[in-house]
Amino acid sequence: MTARSVATTTSLLSVLALAVAMTGGRLGAQSADEAAIRAQAAAWNKSAVAKNANQFASFYTADANLLPPGAPMASGIDAIRKAVTGLMASPGFSLTFGPDKITVNGKLAYEIGHYTEIVNDKDGKPQTANGKYVVVWAKQSDGSWKAVLDAPTTTQ
Repeated sequence: MTARSVATTTSLLSVLALAVAMTGGRLGAQSADEAAIRAQAAAWNKSAVAKNANQFASFYTADANLLPPGAPMASGIDAIRKAVTGLMASPGFSLTFGPDKITVNGKLAYEIGHYTEIVNDKDGKPQTANGKYVVVWAKQSDGSWKAVLDAPTTTQ
């Protein structure tokens, strides 16, 4: 090895060591946690597409809060289930969503994403609302992730 390649290798190892130190040595764990949250988000989206309010509500903690645009806050899983059941019963209802960014910090994480919701207006014409959202996730004692706060907003 030349002196230059040793210096380059040493520099790269120093940067890697600094990155590991800054994350508390959790580089792999954060990747695994982010992957777990992305899998939860995909399953959650499938429950919305299937219009399954009970399954949809199961992704929240018992004390979670849902802040739907233009509607009262739903606090607790029963209130969330009731709000989601009403929304999913709306004529023409369709909801799809997905994460754009997930940041994990220990036992909490936040997700920023986008959604498209369609419901029929009073004349039966589909009305599309595109929006963005923030979900705060909490890691549960069994290692799974559940939403503690869901705050969608419309972009229109």
